[in-house]
Amino acid sequence: MKKIKGLRWYMIGLVTLGTVLGYLTRNTIAVAAPTLESQLHITTQQYSYIVAAYSACYTLMQPVAGYILDILGTKIGYAMFAILWAIFCGATALANSWGGLALARGAVGMAEAAMIPAGLKASSEWFPAKERSIAVGYFNVGSSIGAMLAPPLVVWAIVAHSWQMAFIITGVLSFIWAIGWLIFYKHPKDQKKLTDAERSYILSGQEAHHQQDNASKLSTRQILCSRQFWGIALPRFLAEPAWGTFNAWIPLFMFREYGFNLKEIALFAWMPMLFADLGCIIGGYLPPLFQRFFGVNLIVSRKLVVTLGAVLMIGPGTIGLFTSPYIAIVLFCIGGFAHQALSGALITLSSDVFGRNEVATANGLTGMAAWSASTMFALIVGALADTLGFGPLFAVLAIMDLLAAVAIWGLLSNKPLTRCAAYPVTG
Repeated sequence: MKKIKGLRWYMIGLVTLGTVLGYLTRNTIAVAAPTLESQLHITTQQYSYIVAAYSACYTLMQPVAGYILDILGTKIGYAMFAILWAIFCGATALANSWGGLALARGAVGMAEAAMIPAGLKASSEWFPAKERSIAVGYFNVGSSIGAMLAPPLVVWAIVAHSWQMAFIITGVLSFIWAIGWLIFYKHPKDQKKLTDAERSYILSGQEAHHQQDNASKLSTRQILCSRQFWGIALPRFLAEPAWGTFNAWIPLFMFREYGFNLKEIALFAWMPMLFADLGCIIGGYLPPLFQRFFGVNLIVSRKLVVTLGAVLMIGPGTIGLFTSPYIAIVLFCIGGFAHQALSGALITLSSDVFGRNEVATANGLTGMAAWSASTMFALIVGALADTLGFGPLFAVLAIMDLLAAVAIWGLLSNKPLTRCAAYPVTG
């Protein structure tokens, strides 16, 4: 059988495509929001309930999805969740009220909760530690590519046919990918097309807690009781509302604050997501550079990326000070870059700290913390945007990101969890 050189990059490409389609289905609702408000007579607050339904179900399902992935494995577990989100996304076209949309989007959120834990688990299986942040950066770039593709695709579907067609198209695309995942994805130990040299490179470059089956798998209670967990979970709690707000509210913000029509939304709303792509990729390369030039270890290098992203988030926090829509777009671009660089580092930390058979569970739990904050902030935006305005809310997001940087330095130890007979978990 012919061997394929650099197969790990093809595998992360497959993961990235899944993330692209997951975020395409997620952002379809945001781009369609002005049309839905008009045709279904939905208010801003009711739209916030739809966003919150997705976020709440995503939040509650994160640890469950992570646990299922650790039990079923990356291949079967991820395929199962992807098929479900494809079906639920297509079913959104059947909704005829904000309640029906909330129900459908909640179901999509439950299924998509597996997306990031599965991507992280695949990255920990296919990449040595020194390349893992790069791999996570590439699969995380799918989130902003999906969000970037959503405006032109959804607007085209609405103009050419209807808002319902937008959800059907994105659902069908996700279903096709899920079948492809089942066919092509395998663990490096089982992949016959992987060269012996690359297999050795991958496995020898992984930490001990990723090389072994890890029979002493940490329980959920042990994970939750570790300081290392909270050193990741609290910063994610503080930082995630920014990304949730960018994804769900930028099109409606431009529509309400600057009077953008559908074509103008399609023309400009993808730009912050392009810079988010750059943040994912550049943010993935920064930790190795910080290690080389500053002589810091792996975990400290991730902390430095989080700090850099938090400082840059001050940019979109000042949107309320300007009246030009073009300045707003520029500041959103800075925010997209900053958050995705920061987010990639936070997500990767779970694989730096936790073992191969618990990494998806741990990431699911930190994701639950992150998305609980995103859910609450979506409701706050819905309640206050019409009266207080968006400007002060974006300022609050910048402050929260800065607090996330403070929290990660104060809580997260500079070494992974250790295990011993008497004290199975120490931070």
